[in-house]
Amino acid sequence: MTTSQTDHLHSQLSRFEDMFPGYRTEIVEGNIMMSPVRAFHAKTVRLLWNLLEPQVAPRWQCVSDVAFPFSSDFEFCPDLAVIPAEEEARNLSAYSPDLIELAVEVVSPSSVRNDYEVKDRQYAARGIANYLILDPCKGHLATRWNPGPEGYRGRDLFPYGGKVVVDTAIGSLGIDTSGLPVDPGAPGV
Repeated sequence: MTTSQTDHLHSQLSRFEDMFPGYRTEIVEGNIMMSPVRAFHAKTVRLLWNLLEPQVAPRWQCVSDVAFPFSSDFEFCPDLAVIPAEEEARNLSAYSPDLIELAVEVVSPSSVRNDYEVKDRQYAARGIANYLILDPCKGHLATRWNPGPEGYRGRDLFPYGGKVVVDTAIGSLGIDTSGLPVDPGAPGV
């Protein structure tokens, strides 16, 4: 994808983001998808960022909610992504998805299919080495690794409540899930 294509996609998406404050906007399967942002969503992202940032080498940086145009049908804004520090330092509003080493999504009631199915296939097909799904609705962390053309072949599920070590290409990352919020109104909680 060329820079002009990336700029064009993001300029379209930016118009919608400004029109609907309080909603997260992405292009999924050629459709504009808007998800309301909830307090537990932002808190989970913040807590995870605080856990990961000191563990990644200085050559890596975390970014949040910036655009990664995959194609004209898919433009994702991961809740958290780890990319090379020199790229993050460019301070862009859109980056190539080929830069992502670790993608993280936090599930909201309206994003279940996108986070567990669509992004699983798209992130894996793009060769993103690791994908983490934090689910405050179900109170668990899903890890994905070993990307393939139809999705990730490696999968684990950990209930919130303890420390999980995730081995990634950027190192082993310890994630203490005991302090992550769980939606009290979610079914089964």
